Amino acid sequence: MTSMRAIKLTEVGVVREVEVNRPQLGHGEVLIEVAAAGVCQTDVSVRSADRAIVPVGTTLGHEIAGVVVEVSDDVEGRSVGDPVVVYPVWACGVCSMCIEGRQNACRGTGGRLRVPSAPGMSHDGGMAELVAVPARWTVSALGVDPELAAVLPDAGLVPYHTIRTQLELLRPGSTAVVVGVGGLGQFAVAILRALTPARIIAVDTSPRSLEAVAGRVDLAVNATDPDAIAHILCATGGYGAELVLDFVGVDATLALDVGVVAPYGAIRVPGLGGGVYEFKTAKQSRGLPFGATLARSYSGTLRDLVELVELARAGRLDVDLVRYSFGDAMQAFDDLARGDVRGRAVLIR
Repeated sequence: MTSMRAIKLTEVGVVREVEVNRPQLGHGEVLIEVAAAGVCQTDVSVRSADRAIVPVGTTLGHEIAGVVVEVSDDVEGRSVGDPVVVYPVWACGVCSMCIEGRQNACRGTGGRLRVPSAPGMSHDGGMAELVAVPARWTVSALGVDPELAAVLPDAGLVPYHTIRTQLELLRPGSTAVVVGVGGLGQFAVAILRALTPARIIAVDTSPRSLEAVAGRVDLAVNATDPDAIAHILCATGGYGAELVLDFVGVDATLALDVGVVAPYGAIRVPGLGGGVYEFKTAKQSRGLPFGATLARSYSGTLRDLVELVELARAGRLDVDLVRYSFGDAMQAFDDLARGDVRGRAVLIR
């Protein structure tokens, strides 16, 4: 094969399938034949933006699973035929944070608000027949369905990291609130069930989304209900939730987060909705209680992905996947843009 198909940003506002040259391996890289690639709102945003969020000409796809078909001479630990999933945070690997295993907080990005390189964003990604990636950022996916493995590096990794770092809050009798139960929110519910004894409350504006997790949570609350906060507080005896995970991140959800978090609880906001919360130090009737924290979170560590794959291998991640053929990639983009996908979209080759 000297050429292949790929889904690229060909100009600002235009994403389409094109014919491109087969990737050439560099030092420390492996060539992966892509079996499945996830599609998320970030990809949709790349297409809809009025400026180039990623360099024009980039192959999209930061959620990648497949089989190694070629290995550079200097690579150890990977062989042709290995099923793998690609860790999406391509950090420097040598700074103090990377050495501590905190690749998602890499100091080598050149700025405190910058994140490390990633496939499908700063390098060609997995919406293609083949992709070349650094071998050190691959994780064995042996025994995991590639359709599920493909979406673990983002849809699974973000909630896993966020929950794993707050496990000390989630003791017996505790409560976790998941705001937004789409692709990431469904993973959050499954991970909470697998790792914690916490009561789980799901919050969403969509009855369909709430129905999708109804059998997996202790309480489902429609965010459009004017008494939504009261319902959640009632379920916690008025004390609030030890952990609130917000996968939306708009003004309204941040207000709900603050209204239901417990004293010394945690609000974590992976959602990129652009919402604003006005922090006040004076006593408020519905402000942050004493000790509660509010923070953004970004991706996860390599260790997190290894552990997440183990959960998937053990059959402990019950999530809804919406499958599309590679040739229907643009349909997946359109469905996501309209909000018609209930679960996580994945392209299958």
